[in-house]
Amino acid sequence: MAGCSATEIKKIMFDKFQDECGVFGIFGHPESANLTYLGLYALQHRGQESCGIVSSDGQKLRAYRGMGLVSDVFKRDSIFDELPGRNAIGHVRYSTAGSSDFKNVQPIMVDYARGSIAVAHNGNLVNAQDIRNDLENNGSIFSTTSDTEVLIHLLAKSQSDSLAERVAESMMAVKGAFSIVFLTETRMVAVRDPNGFRPLALGRLNNAYVVASETCAFDLIEAEFIREIEPGEMIVIDKHGMKSFKPFKETKPSPCIFEFVYFSRPDSIIFGQQVYTVRKELGRQLAREHEVEADIVIAVPDSGVPAAIGYAEQSGIPFELGLIRNHYVGRTFIEPQQSIRHFGVKIKLNPVREVIEGKRVVVVDDSLVRGTTARKIIKMIRNAGAREVHMRISSPPTSFPCYYGIDTPSRKELISSSHTNDEISRYITADTLGYLSREGMRGAVGVPADIPSGHFCDACFSGDYPVKFPRLRADSQLGLF
Repeated sequence: MAGCSATEIKKIMFDKFQDECGVFGIFGHPESANLTYLGLYALQHRGQESCGIVSSDGQKLRAYRGMGLVSDVFKRDSIFDELPGRNAIGHVRYSTAGSSDFKNVQPIMVDYARGSIAVAHNGNLVNAQDIRNDLENNGSIFSTTSDTEVLIHLLAKSQSDSLAERVAESMMAVKGAFSIVFLTETRMVAVRDPNGFRPLALGRLNNAYVVASETCAFDLIEAEFIREIEPGEMIVIDKHGMKSFKPFKETKPSPCIFEFVYFSRPDSIIFGQQVYTVRKELGRQLAREHEVEADIVIAVPDSGVPAAIGYAEQSGIPFELGLIRNHYVGRTFIEPQQSIRHFGVKIKLNPVREVIEGKRVVVVDDSLVRGTTARKIIKMIRNAGAREVHMRISSPPTSFPCYYGIDTPSRKELISSSHTNDEISRYITADTLGYLSREGMRGAVGVPADIPSGHFCDACFSGDYPVKFPRLRADSQLGLF
């Protein structure tokens, strides 16, 4: 029997920039571990390789972690008996730095001279390898290959008296993207990097404080969304309440614009806006920029649906469900023989012939990375009888890798980095291809034209990186160690 490797699966079926990680924390609730489990369920879209929960009963930290989805790892009620206490943090992981291996599952938990501490991190530390080299040269021993472990070593080496000072000192030594939650026996600390690359929200459930990568996690547990943790802000929560600090040098925020395009759930509020509303506006602007005579608009589900609805509303072309997604496709599958590997996309998507046959079809997707999946989708639509297929992408061409916590292909694998629009259109066999302009995208997310591009990080479209990183070959990703 022939099977596909994890890498092949991503290329064949999931030709997208891959989600990064999700973090959740709750302090002061008797059902903290159970609520963290639910919060991770809501954040599952941000990472499907592994997950974990660390709880505190005020005296001791306890952890339960595993490879796989939240439902697979936490499949016994008795697990929660092993996680007592009123405080807990959790993590869902998609590896961007460090291999996909149990030793890298988060939250990372360690004992050190001042007690125990656990950490859950969403992001990527661009100078972590340099710091790691220095630490190892001075005798430090690492047990994982994750960039997050660097923070534990920095914190343990700190001579500062308070936990807040030790965390701040450690975080100021690193560069890059971090929305991060720490848990000790008696405190929870949440920190967001000065650029604010990744979202991090603050909420409340009765007398308990809650933090999460996205507000959809608050909705599930019926917590009140208070506000976003600000770029460069550190909050410390203990039995006396919450305190806010601003330990970092003030920096112009540059939140990731791709969170709106693809990563965040449509029902979340990030960077002050409802994701669903922004995605619809991306589709409307796409219709203004790339009109075409057609009979129906369909989406590549699920991420392309809001933009397709917006495109249909703006253009007046009816929206239809022309592609149906199988939601029960796992991250790996085994095929009976080598000769049918081309079934990859068909396992995930299937066209509705009655909707498509004889029609001029506009197909809306949120992004186009390598072009391999788009080519297979268009072939399926044509085989279902479409007269014309017009591909519309609700973001600009993705021409550069991300170094701030997203797993992206190397630049040479990004089709728009080396091919013109016409060449890409011919490759995917579309009658026409239209990308949303960078200006149109910025307008759709509410950035006036006179505000510098640095207001949002759009490096994957522009190559303009807000935080510098070690010099790399043009065809490489950031060194994953």
